[in-house]
Amino acid sequence: MDFQLTEEQTLIQDMARQFADGELAPHSQKWDEEKVLDRGVFEKAAGLGFMGIYMQEEHGGTALSRLDSALVFEQLARGDISHTAMITIHNMATWMIDRYGSEDLRARYVPKLTSAEYIASYCLTEPGAGSDAASLSTKATKEGDDYVLNGTKTFISGAGWSDIYVIMARTSDDGARGISTFVVEKGTPGLSFGANEKKMGWNAQPTAQVIFENCRIPAANRVGAEGDGFKFAMAGLDGGRINIGCCSLGGAQKALDAALSYTKERKQFGKAIADFQNTQFKLSDMATDLEASRLMIYRAANMLDNKAPNAGVACAMAKRYATDSASEIANQALQMHGGYGYLSEYGVEQIVRDLRVHQILEGTNEIMRVIISRSLTRQ
Repeated sequence: MDFQLTEEQTLIQDMARQFADGELAPHSQKWDEEKVLDRGVFEKAAGLGFMGIYMQEEHGGTALSRLDSALVFEQLARGDISHTAMITIHNMATWMIDRYGSEDLRARYVPKLTSAEYIASYCLTEPGAGSDAASLSTKATKEGDDYVLNGTKTFISGAGWSDIYVIMARTSDDGARGISTFVVEKGTPGLSFGANEKKMGWNAQPTAQVIFENCRIPAANRVGAEGDGFKFAMAGLDGGRINIGCCSLGGAQKALDAALSYTKERKQFGKAIADFQNTQFKLSDMATDLEASRLMIYRAANMLDNKAPNAGVACAMAKRYATDSASEIANQALQMHGGYGYLSEYGVEQIVRDLRVHQILEGTNEIMRVIISRSLTRQ
């Protein structure tokens, strides 16, 4: 068991760190305040291969491993969590097309997605189907060589901003086996979007409903076979849980770095607050929890790469632990800043806001516990 990164992985990590420091971090607060995603950043990220990290090389992908991807996403999130999270969602949706789509579908969309000419959103959640995703009601009715979509997706990152929507819709009443996956382009008649939600964090990202009203798409836009969509969606989420865990790692590292810097500079009662044992103990616990989270995320990513039979459970464990721990680390960092931590100019409160949703999306951490406990009771 080798915990050392290869020379290539170290170079990949450094490249992502430099991109985060140069292209993301200087603008993060502005993007949060103005509530905008900068498409130019995605185009620059594509130039480094970050918009198709684990896609096949045939259509412009970088063909890196899930562990390599984890290294990239963690470093990018140090620069800006919201933009990085959108990059991870794009990669997850693009992977579903590249992994399960027909040759024609892959050729039509994957090159444009890996180059960031198109940005993709993932559409599973509905107003009445959150944690119980298999109960979704959006319908795809076959009519000749087309499907007609009707229904509403909710909490969709990039809604109205993205160019491609990878959606899960019901093609039969056979529960999870009655769900199929489709690709819908922005501008398709019958596709519309709700108002942008007002959120606690991830403010740079538009989040809204995606609405289908007699939205007609060609049958060739179905990903894989009818009835396999839920399986594809869950496979996408295994990687998505690692991705969002990486965003938490990057955010928590940024918060810990800020806390270390501030406590060394801030003086009270005649000495730096970093010299107080209480502060030292808190910092040591934060660093330990972050390192434990990192190890769990890297291990789960490696298990996905090696197609380990229990990789899904490892992803659930890692996502639950890392997102819970990172959120607490950021909160402790804010506390160490005292009243200054509550001010936007110090940047820590933005990390707290952005990380909080990671405990909810890609499957709530309560659902992660369900996945873990079911695995335990089946043994």
